[in-house]
Amino acid sequence: MNRRLLQFLQAENITQSQFADILNVARGSVSHILSGRNKPGYDFIESLLLHYPQLNLDWLLTGKGKMYKDGSEEPVIPLEDTLFDVSQDVETVPGTREISHILIFYKDNTFQEFHPAQ
Repeated sequence: MNRRLLQFLQAENITQSQFADILNVARGSVSHILSGRNKPGYDFIESLLLHYPQLNLDWLLTGKGKMYKDGSEEPVIPLEDTLFDVSQDVETVPGTREISHILIFYKDNTFQEFHPAQ
């Protein structure tokens, strides 16, 4: 479970300290859980699910299924928080190449892919 929890932190792009602050738990307890020294208790898991209702508990506990309840492996990012308005049609100029997709790479080694409306 500690590896999946670490994957979740990476997917959410938050540090262990930020995660502990969000859940209102001691930073050391998060560190101990992620290192495998301690197992998370009921209060930790309850706070986790209250703050991250989109997280799939089956995936977290057993590794079965997808990370998020909607079946995706990425957090849902509202359109107003994205770099591009993906709902807007992409205009093309006759005789030029059309854009098939756009990749944005982040410094934390994650990326996001956008596909223009076809």
